[in-house]
Amino acid sequence: MEIREYYSSENKKHWLAQIKKSDWGAGQYLHDLLSREQLKKLCGETTRVLLLTEGDTLISFCTLAEQDDIRNPECSPWIGFVYTFPQYRGKRHMGKLLEHAYAIAKEEGAKKIYISTGETGLYEKYGYTFYRIMKDIENEDSRVYTIDVR
Repeated sequence: MEIREYYSSENKKHWLAQIKKSDWGAGQYLHDLLSREQLKKLCGETTRVLLLTEGDTLISFCTLAEQDDIRNPECSPWIGFVYTFPQYRGKRHMGKLLEHAYAIAKEEGAKKIYISTGETGLYEKYGYTFYRIMKDIENEDSRVYTIDVR
């Protein structure tokens, strides 16, 4: 398995088509943002799309960005658009991407990483702890978790 970064990939068209195959609304939204070259405008110019691949197969993806669906300048960077294709779930593949994101964030001077989710019990197994409920850009409550990457 290999971790690739979408923006530095020579085969963006292929990876974009793979992201589109996700059966998740947020995955479709990510595809749309990437197709229209709007993701960095929404989430920040340093945004990365991390892809866990095996050959030409996309297994998992996520973003590492300055902002996500929570707009709070005190909290950054954010993990977002976390997805693993159904046939690969339960094997902790996402953990590989999260560890890679931690290393990038730490190298860039971050002390913590945040994630906004409606899930309970998912990110705790990767070391996240509940931070607090915050309003997202739709003014909906979202559970925010954090992890120390120092």
